[in-house]
Amino acid sequence: MDRHDAAIRSTLVSVWVNLVLSIAQVVIGLLARSQALVADGIHSLSDLISDFVVIAANRQSRLAPDANHPYGHYRFETAASLLLGVLMLGVAAGIGWTAVTRLLSPASIPVVHASAIWAAALALLAKELLFRYMLTVGRRVDSKMLIANAWHARSDAASSLVVLAGILANSFGFPLGDPIASLIVAAMIAQMGGQIGWAAMSDLMDHSAADEEILAIEHAVAGVSGVRGFHDLRTRTVGDFVLVDIHIEVDEFLSVRDGHQIAESVHRRLKAIPKVLDVMTHVDPVPAARL
Repeated sequence: MDRHDAAIRSTLVSVWVNLVLSIAQVVIGLLARSQALVADGIHSLSDLISDFVVIAANRQSRLAPDANHPYGHYRFETAASLLLGVLMLGVAAGIGWTAVTRLLSPASIPVVHASAIWAAALALLAKELLFRYMLTVGRRVDSKMLIANAWHARSDAASSLVVLAGILANSFGFPLGDPIASLIVAAMIAQMGGQIGWAAMSDLMDHSAADEEILAIEHAVAGVSGVRGFHDLRTRTVGDFVLVDIHIEVDEFLSVRDGHQIAESVHRRLKAIPKVLDVMTHVDPVPAARL
């Protein structure tokens, strides 16, 4: 299964799970008079929206390079991750505002019906299973976007756990438990949204590759015959891939053709690294005294 097929299949699974959960949680939450369960249902609905964002971004990122995007469209995935982060922050703000409003009027907080407990428990189980499935797929195909969406699902599972605890507290005589649970859910969603959004923003600002990827690049260049050294190694991320700029040092007495062939060997060796999308090499002649 390639990255595109894995993204589509796992996201469609998430779509159906979140569709069923969002409807069930909102309906049961309203009937059972649980603000926390309704908030969790809205959270599930935001996941449904994010799933469609992932599908659209995955389709766009597969487009071939063109005149306006010579390095491809891989950053659409990063942009999708940023959008997911912003979406989560917006959902958190709405849920938090509603919870604070309810906490300021404790007399108006109703006793939650027992049906909300079962709904919250089932939602917790479904979301945790969805997280484990999506994270496995994301790691297998090495997609930051899918991994980000998986952790989004994990934040849902954690929020459902808090919701369950709040509903139980309400049922056992602590009415503030339900809105407090809503407020905690809002904080958890905001934290996860901030982390995902900041990571995506960092990538969009040409963040360098991970240390282990840079070490792999250095090792590959050092192993090319004819390379006497290298410097000014620079990397930047493009979606899940890496662009490399590097200056290689060769014997100053080599012909232009030979120097070019060494640079081509470096290019081929680096392109063999799975995450390296493209390489720009500059050949620097060095005197014999430095050899």
